[in-house]
Amino acid sequence: MNSPFSHKLRVRVNGILIESGAILLAELQSPTRPEPFWTPPGGGVDFGETMIRALQREFAEETGLQVGVDGLLYVSEYVKHPWHAVEMYFKVHRISGELHTGSDPELDGGEQMIRQVRFVPLGELDTITLVPDFLSAKLLSLKGVLPDTPEWIH
Repeated sequence: MNSPFSHKLRVRVNGILIESGAILLAELQSPTRPEPFWTPPGGGVDFGETMIRALQREFAEETGLQVGVDGLLYVSEYVKHPWHAVEMYFKVHRISGELHTGSDPELDGGEQMIRQVRFVPLGELDTITLVPDFLSAKLLSLKGVLPDTPEWIH
């Protein structure tokens, strides 16, 4: 498995954007799983880059949207050889931009992981493969009203 994301610890940031009862998700074909899945937009934090700036950059690259970051919601860890990521999920709001499916510059010249981005109604989360697994249950139990304090997901 040769990937720029394997065999190293990655710090990732992801944004949870809910508008009109729907969450913005990206459908990915990732090397970490055999089948495509949906996940909040986001990606790796570059050395010397703040998490907030990384999240804003990733959102612009993947969705065409400029976002403001409202606060940390969840922290989780993904460990499955050869992948290891510490992931932060932030509540975000749209500032500007038109939604479109973007790309991942880290994969320039290679096959892109992002297949599409779209708002998925919260009531339809059980009809898609949403990653990470905890997110669907959290969003459905909260009915889209996001918490004010961060939570570590084990």
